Amino acid sequence: MNAKQIFGMVVAASFAAATLPAQAASLDAKTAEIIKRDFRDKGIAKATRVNQDELQAACSKYVDKVPTKLKHKLEAEQEQAVKWPADGKYMGDWKAGEKLAQSGRGMTWSDKPEDPAGGNCYNCHQLSAKEIAYGTIGPSLLHFGKTRGNTEEIQRYAYGRIYNAKAYNACANMPRFGHMGILSEAQIKDLVALLLDPESPVNK
Repeated sequence: MNAKQIFGMVVAASFAAATLPAQAASLDAKTAEIIKRDFRDKGIAKATRVNQDELQAACSKYVDKVPTKLKHKLEAEQEQAVKWPADGKYMGDWKAGEKLAQSGRGMTWSDKPEDPAGGNCYNCHQLSAKEIAYGTIGPSLLHFGKTRGNTEEIQRYAYGRIYNAKAYNACANMPRFGHMGILSEAQIKDLVALLLDPESPVNK
């Protein structure tokens, strides 16, 4: 290969690299157009759910390589938005929490606004040793309280993590259950109890 051929390849590669951002922007615009056209309000399911906030847009753009400074900024903003229990208590009823963890109901167009949503926790996590059907997208939570203890600090951490996991990891797969209004304060407390109560099947 002579110098002229090498030079031609370098020029071609440089041109291709220069056009990539424009192509990506065009594709993003086309995708947004299709989503806007095909997603419509139906019942409680609103088309605005597909609108990304700053955090979601950053995670879509950078995937798992969000610049450190931006990542810390986004996480700090999410943490500041966490609404902690007014009574200072983080734990509820683990039995109610187990029912929530098993339930994947809620947030669909056929659900009523007053119908409580489930947490669907088993879809991504192992919790009780007796439950054989669970997902592995998230880490196993079996013996979560048994290995970590049940201090107020751990209770607060578990509550915050369920309320808004992205306050701890900006691009976590876990939904922002409290931040997005999926689960109520009482429901989150019940899930904290499921994770930490010594009598919970999670810790047996």
